[in-house]
Amino acid sequence: MKNLPIVALIGQTNAGKSSLLNRFAHRNIAIVAREAGTTRDSVTARIDDRFLMIDTAGLKDAADDFEASIQDQIADAIESADLILLTLDSTLYVSEKDKRIAKMALKSQKPVFLVLNKSDLKGSLDIFEFRSLGIKPDNTFRVSATTGYGLDELKNNIYKIIPNLKQEKSETLKLALIGRPNVGKSSLFNSLAKKQQAIVSSRQGTTRDVNRVEIKFKGRDLEILDTAGLRKPGRREVGIEKFSAIRTLAAIEESDICALLVDATEPHSKLDQSLAGQIVEAGKGIVVVLTKTDLKTHEEIEKILDDLEYDFNFLPFAPVLLTSSETGANVTKLFDLALEIDEARHTELKTSDLNKVLNQAILEHAPAGLKNTRPKPKYIVQTDTCPPWFVVHGHGLSTLHWSWKRFLENKLREAYPFVGTPIMFSYRDDKVDKID
Repeated sequence: MKNLPIVALIGQTNAGKSSLLNRFAHRNIAIVAREAGTTRDSVTARIDDRFLMIDTAGLKDAADDFEASIQDQIADAIESADLILLTLDSTLYVSEKDKRIAKMALKSQKPVFLVLNKSDLKGSLDIFEFRSLGIKPDNTFRVSATTGYGLDELKNNIYKIIPNLKQEKSETLKLALIGRPNVGKSSLFNSLAKKQQAIVSSRQGTTRDVNRVEIKFKGRDLEILDTAGLRKPGRREVGIEKFSAIRTLAAIEESDICALLVDATEPHSKLDQSLAGQIVEAGKGIVVVLTKTDLKTHEEIEKILDDLEYDFNFLPFAPVLLTSSETGANVTKLFDLALEIDEARHTELKTSDLNKVLNQAILEHAPAGLKNTRPKPKYIVQTDTCPPWFVVHGHGLSTLHWSWKRFLENKLREAYPFVGTPIMFSYRDDKVDKID
């Protein structure tokens, strides 16, 4: 799976950014309300597996530190984005705030689209009224998040821009350190850099909360990304932490493999599970790194591992590494695991071998479907790597029960471990066979 470009929705409050995100995502992700300023934190959605769309909080007067942090968040979104969608209410004349945020966007030298929302309303102004923003008419789009008017044209033009983005290919294996604040990411980052003697280069990241170091390990170039800690939205503090979510998501997308750090001294939380889910959804390799294990007894570690196995039962393929940056225990084993996971992500299987697994699964457990249907998987092929992607062809597969899909994945993993990597399935449905 390729790294996805980032498309940022920016603009004043109540311009309809959240409604646009929900329209693009085909589901309610962002909270929509008539009250201006509903969106306080960035909300991100994966759109058609083609790009990430970020809905930022609206621009308001910085009456306090909290509102100042929202403006910082917009600035950070502009810096992170590959394409910027300046979203305005087309029924309102251009204000000084609109001009200010347009200037911020254009100054970034990123592609900027002007999105005039609410264009279905009678009071919608002529495009001429928005000329003072300095955005070309060819990059101006009339839309309605309420009715869907103009969104196909906008999406098609986004697709014209993003194929030219992030096309650079690198043989460097990128490993991102992901987790909550104070779980030991920076300590592990420093320990990894010090333990590895063959350091090629070390540099401060171009973003203010991602540090990077490049190393060579067993003849392979690796780059380690140290990200800012991510808290629950309601617990994020004023300032940099308010928009660290953007950087964390961007780091996940940029990386090949993510090390999800879990603190052995603190109970793991739903946020840890959420981060793991985001890593898997992005199709990235994953290893769970239990930090600060030197502060726990053997019996306590065993209890933590049992809890991890239970709470992360959707990650049976993810290896767990016990580390201590203080003592250096198992730190460099992360490099070995990264290489092993990378090899699994590039696995290519023969169609004949895949169909042996499929036929065996059918023999052991007949495919279950909805009432009065009988799904018939016929054959399976692999269509992609990084992550490995498999397409099952057959009849009536739209009725196939989720439990049998999971059973098939388990059978495939029994034959081919795919350590540390999610594997994806698609089901091509020809027709449904009804039982008389």
